[in-house]
Amino acid sequence: MKREDPFSVILEDDRIIAVNKAAGITVGADRWDESKERLDKLLEKKTGLRVFSVHRIDRDTSGLVVFAKDRETHRFLSEAFESRRVRKGYMAVVHGHVMQGELTCDLPLVPDGDKQHRTIIDKYRGKRSFTRFRRLITAGNYSVVEALPETGRTHQIRVHLASIGHPVVCDPLYGRASPKGVFLSSFKKGWRGDPLTERPLLDRLGLHAASLILPDYDELKAPLPRDMAALLKQMEKCGVKD
Repeated sequence: MKREDPFSVILEDDRIIAVNKAAGITVGADRWDESKERLDKLLEKKTGLRVFSVHRIDRDTSGLVVFAKDRETHRFLSEAFESRRVRKGYMAVVHGHVMQGELTCDLPLVPDGDKQHRTIIDKYRGKRSFTRFRRLITAGNYSVVEALPETGRTHQIRVHLASIGHPVVCDPLYGRASPKGVFLSSFKKGWRGDPLTERPLLDRLGLHAASLILPDYDELKAPLPRDMAALLKQMEKCGVKD
């Protein structure tokens, strides 16, 4: 049986190809990731064209990734990302009941700052980093937030959320030691299922690159993957939606 591609095309024209990638696949070459499967190579095989990466999201993050089809567009979009003329929006499922409707984090970050190649907070050596957060849903001891990063440091959203006490669920680098996954029984009052056979609604990093606004383009949006969409649906039923 043929395996489905771990991505779907959101937009393709003569300049770019924008895709919604699944969690678990690397965008391009990465010295810390030895995965054989790479999104850029899969796209080149599928389209027969060479593609150029203009930005990245983490391997375990799902969502929008844009590739250029030619060097001129690659230079244009790379400069747009570097000069912060691209607006990015993420959805994150986090631990804890986020109390504030909106909050920000501006802690300076140093990528690859320790032996685990994690990004660390360092007020002396760190680069300016800024993320806005908006609470969307709370259910039990979990919340869903929209993250709007104004800078693009490695693991920025994950580190900033962890620093304010709300790490992304199922985050092996910055998260809490807890049972793997988010279970319906953990936030639905009166749940009557079998705890021995219950399966998690989400058992991977709860972070999704949901939207991008590029120069010369309308807003691009990537639908939530099934597991994350199912979790948010249950949280909306059981919790409080802003």
